[in-house]
Amino acid sequence: MSVARRTVVAMPEPSASPEVPHNDAPASAMLSDASLRAEGEGALKRLVGRDDASLREDQWRAIEALVARHARALVVQRTGWGKSAVYFVATSLLRARGAGPTIIVSPLLALMRDQIAAAERAGVKAATVNSTNITEWDEIHAAIRAGDIDVLLCSPERLNNPQFRDEVLPQLAADAGLVVIDEAHCISDWGHDFRPDYRRIRTLLTELPTGIPVLATTATANSRVTADVAEQLGLSGHDGVAREKVLVLRGELDRESLHMAVVPLPDPATRVAWLTHALPQMDGSGIIYCLTVSAAEEVASQLRTAGLEVAAYTGRTDSAERENLEDDLKNNRVKALVATSALGMGFDKPDLAFVIHLGAPSSPIAYYQQVGRAGRGVDQAVAVLLPGREDQAIWDWFGAQSFPAEDQVRTTLDALDSVKPMSVVALETQVDLRRGRLEAMLKVLDVDGAVTRVKGGWVTTGQDWIYDQERYARVAAAREAEQRTMLDYEALTTCRMEFLRRVLDDPELAEGWACGRCDICGGVDLPDPPDAAAIETARADMDRVGVEITARRQWPSGLDRIGIELRGRIPSGEQARPGRAVARLDGLGWSGALRDLLETRDEDGNYIDGETPIPLRGAATRVLDEWDDLWTGAGLTRSRSIEAVVGVKSTTRPQLMEHLAPGLARYLEIPFAGWIAPAAGLDEPGRHDLNSAQRLAIVARRLTLEASTQASLGGRSVLLVDDYTDSGWTLTVAARLLRQAGAPEVYPFALGVR
Repeated sequence: MSVARRTVVAMPEPSASPEVPHNDAPASAMLSDASLRAEGEGALKRLVGRDDASLREDQWRAIEALVARHARALVVQRTGWGKSAVYFVATSLLRARGAGPTIIVSPLLALMRDQIAAAERAGVKAATVNSTNITEWDEIHAAIRAGDIDVLLCSPERLNNPQFRDEVLPQLAADAGLVVIDEAHCISDWGHDFRPDYRRIRTLLTELPTGIPVLATTATANSRVTADVAEQLGLSGHDGVAREKVLVLRGELDRESLHMAVVPLPDPATRVAWLTHALPQMDGSGIIYCLTVSAAEEVASQLRTAGLEVAAYTGRTDSAERENLEDDLKNNRVKALVATSALGMGFDKPDLAFVIHLGAPSSPIAYYQQVGRAGRGVDQAVAVLLPGREDQAIWDWFGAQSFPAEDQVRTTLDALDSVKPMSVVALETQVDLRRGRLEAMLKVLDVDGAVTRVKGGWVTTGQDWIYDQERYARVAAAREAEQRTMLDYEALTTCRMEFLRRVLDDPELAEGWACGRCDICGGVDLPDPPDAAAIETARADMDRVGVEITARRQWPSGLDRIGIELRGRIPSGEQARPGRAVARLDGLGWSGALRDLLETRDEDGNYIDGETPIPLRGAATRVLDEWDDLWTGAGLTRSRSIEAVVGVKSTTRPQLMEHLAPGLARYLEIPFAGWIAPAAGLDEPGRHDLNSAQRLAIVARRLTLEASTQASLGGRSVLLVDDYTDSGWTLTVAARLLRQAGAPEVYPFALGVR
């Protein structure tokens, strides 16, 4: 696909003539206003490196409010409009008038790196404190005290680092010349990317001395989010009463360069085949978004196998490698980064030519934010959505990570002391929540004033706390409504950009408007669907089986508090060997078949049970055949290093396990020795939504080695079979029981791994 392109300046564009002041305005005010604007446009020219650059009218209105009136402002403008120009120009003007440094709360390291580079172009000295430059913090704090830093960028998480919060931030806030909240939609419960750490900004705002200007910016906020953020910006004083009148500047969302399309394809193999076929025909470079880490890594691997220069960029990518990959994309050394939402807010490449989604985000606001990375500095860029049948299941999984139920919150508060700090690791033994949800919950409770983070962990504050069930229900309902809106977007028969502008409450959208550029309006030229041969090649590439199950080597801390006498490193004589599974449940390829088998429920909510489907039988035996540790020798002299199979009995899928485990023994032509099973009276299904310590405690109490199994082991090495593994503790405890019963080695195997 050939696309004509031209480069343009992405941030400020020449604006109309300045507004004429009212006739009754004093001449000195008009002169001061004109002088200030001229000074600001000089700073802008240095920032963008162009002598013909001038401020947009709304850029100037925001800068004037901040510098001349020390007001509070919210700027909601599309990506590339020039929001960062507002706070860097304002900083330059405020510092020239003796104001203190600007504090910018910024969510991502990628954004910080780009902003520091932009600041330097404007002659503004910027620094950042984040998790990657800990060794520089003391030097940076000293430079701030000496007045050598104009701008300090910090992450919202840094606001609750005890030392930074208690020792550095109060002085910074007292002396700040300007406070900036970038990506301010993160403040709002209703925003697509709400972050508990951002709610601490509310406390920061209420404690600012009178007269310090505040700027909030975002590209992705509908009317509800805009109103919520503006209300929070207007709060001042410890009583939380709105005293500040907030200037809200909201622009239109349309970007004339964006050509949007949806390509419905039947399965992951066809979607990957489309990517393989389409990417070489697209000019420039871009981003391919996936919903999960596993999917991003698999897609990147397949595209590289097809000879395309791509790389995976996810939450698992090392921070230094992320910076290298961002640089590779900016300089067109790769055709695309295959990314999760880890590559999102703040990534700045004006000539990004395409954004493709392999799977739909759950929110139209999130979708618009991500496609807004493209087309900032080119005449034409494409945004293509390839929705998948599995999208809803992934949305549901992320939705299940929402704020916990009241009894879980109360248990946490009861477990904490008001004096002696408790670490998250210790708290896990008292609370039945996974670590990620537990940490997020503590952040919310911290912002609500119920707990506080101190050196050594968390303590309660003694303040009353109310579980706002109505609010949490409203947020959940809003999330579900956004999901339905995304499904509506996929099924549109009218203009796609008009739909997005309407659901995002674009104030400039005119009745009957249509973009003329999307696939429905007839303005997108996309490659034809891949042929059968290309799809079969992609399907064959996706047919790879076998992912490693990492064996546990260490027991969680604090198990003695809940009556489990396990601690420290697992003795080598009780450990399992590294294991194998057919595939991950959150990827592509075999993941779909595994999700259908392991996650499908009937109308009563019970798991569907039955024999192992024939395709998965073949996949399982292929994993065993290709698992080198199970075999010694080669060719005709090849022999098994395992001598028996033991299964883990399932109370939710008994037929599946009774078919799978003995079946694998027959395939390997070795004895089926029996079962690891729930102890008498403990045959209720075990929960998998718990943190590591709680999950282990249940498994350790529940599992036993059946007497008949122990009698038939006979000191043989064992293949240990389960349907799927999540925390890894079932296989770890089962392997320990087998090793204690005399098995010299235990090799875990599961159909799926989460």
